[in-house]
Amino acid sequence: MTYDTEDLLVPDTSIQDIHRVRLADYFETRYRKTIDDTGLSWEEVIHSLKLGKDGELNLAGLLLFGKNPQQFRPVFMVKAVYIDGTDIASQHYRDSEDIEGCLLEQYERALSFITRNLHRLQSGQGVNSLGKLEIPEIALQEVLVNALIHRDYFISAPIRILMFTDRVEIISPGHLPNHLTIEQIRFGLSNMRNPIMASHATRQMPYRGLGSGIPRALSSYAFIQFIDDRAGNQFKVIMQRPQQDKP
Repeated sequence: MTYDTEDLLVPDTSIQDIHRVRLADYFETRYRKTIDDTGLSWEEVIHSLKLGKDGELNLAGLLLFGKNPQQFRPVFMVKAVYIDGTDIASQHYRDSEDIEGCLLEQYERALSFITRNLHRLQSGQGVNSLGKLEIPEIALQEVLVNALIHRDYFISAPIRILMFTDRVEIISPGHLPNHLTIEQIRFGLSNMRNPIMASHATRQMPYRGLGSGIPRALSSYAFIQFIDDRAGNQFKVIMQRPQQDKP
């Protein structure tokens, strides 16, 4: 039998490494009953949700509901940096952050990192208004969720966020799966890499699992480029920043 990476058990983990409050809240929200109502043990719940078995967590369980996923898989995180310029070789950083935690925490903190470093445009609004982000938040949400859910977890490397004065790059380990192409994902076709994570993410993050994320991002912001780097085994999304808003 073959397994997705997410289904592989993580050695030395146990049900004690589950964040019980987070999992209990998720369970009650999804199933409209508490874990106690089911009469199941925690180990039985974890097994039934495909988050682990035999007292150990699998990778999906660790990353979705683990107390400290990086204790066991330190590279499965997001490294974010804002470079003062347009060249990655620059040594001048405006901001940087190593983003750890479960996938939901990584998503929220990564989104916060990007939005706090983007400009806000008045776009006809009053001078006292907060203004709109130069890159719409819905586009950022879709790209970030896809990076976290669909990255290749066989590759021991973090997701990278590189912000420049003219663009934002989000780089995920692993190229598009199988024979999926950029043109296909632009039109909503998908090939799910981590189905367990995806099934739970639909109830935790703004993710629908229907292949609609990329078309939705493009409909909200057209200036997005996708690079499926098969030689480098990575997938890169480049979101251009409005030229008139460069410092």
